Amino acid sequence: MKIFMIGEAANHAGILAASLQQPHEIVPLSREAAQSDAHDGLIGAGDVVISLRLKRTGNPFPPVRLLHVPGAGLDGIDFGSLAPDTAICNVFEHEIPIAEYVLSAMLEWEIRAVEMRRTFTPETWPDVYRERVPHGEIYGKTLCVVGFGRIGRAIATRAKAFGMRILALDAYAGDLGPADEILPPQELDRLLPEVDYLVLACPLTKATTGLIGKAQLVAMKPTAVLINISRAEIADEASLFEALAQKTIGGACLDVWYRYPAGSSDRVEPSSFPFHTLENAVCTPHSSAWTRQLPQRRYAFIAENLNRLARGEPLRNVVRAPGAGPAK
Repeated sequence: MKIFMIGEAANHAGILAASLQQPHEIVPLSREAAQSDAHDGLIGAGDVVISLRLKRTGNPFPPVRLLHVPGAGLDGIDFGSLAPDTAICNVFEHEIPIAEYVLSAMLEWEIRAVEMRRTFTPETWPDVYRERVPHGEIYGKTLCVVGFGRIGRAIATRAKAFGMRILALDAYAGDLGPADEILPPQELDRLLPEVDYLVLACPLTKATTGLIGKAQLVAMKPTAVLINISRAEIADEASLFEALAQKTIGGACLDVWYRYPAGSSDRVEPSSFPFHTLENAVCTPHSSAWTRQLPQRRYAFIAENLNRLARGEPLRNVVRAPGAGPAK
């Protein structure tokens, strides 16, 4: 069995190999292989592919045994390009750093420690001390988490420890866990006027695309902050920029974007609008989960799934079982 690792996944071949119980040939492929069929002739029906993205517009992708996505999001995978007998799995393990990012974003929004440090020098000390500006607290604030899966629950657990009120929107959440209330997604518009921080942690689907539009942004508090660590398209691009530019809402912390480079030489802008120029927009390069510890957890999980595959045992995190057909 050959294991083809496409794009960024190939950087972690060493971690994967160290956790495999049997030796397998690991073949790195460039980022372009996710979109181009130039290397498809190398890939056989008994092989495994590891890639965050995969799409074919001409010939279908080879009917591999398993496509393992090295992340949770599946919107980069064109299910119709894959043979019905190809199993598809994903992996999580990123809920810890994303939750820490969200807590950090909320704390920094209230405390403004970066600005305090920037203005502090021996020369400015007497003035900045005498003219200290009171900062805020997240204690007692209302946090609404849209999507209460692994990430949403990890965020809520940490926020609860800071004394925040937690509202969760999810149709399939089950037990309350760290939330004070779990409500169906249809309750979003009713809740928005009481929310201080709105975190988007749901998957991108037809139902969630444009979930946060002009009407929702207008309904929010003028001091409310939107934090998006899921997919950019959940918030309507033009409406969000307008709401921030006109200060309809207090601000936004954005770690996900509307356009991404597809190849190693692509030069694309993250949005049609200059979010980075707005003083109330904190823009980061999809790095909330990108910690030094994450690859070890993720590729150890993928290796265990490959060990299971070799032993003929059931796989974990199966998104589509073999024979389930091309549609997601």
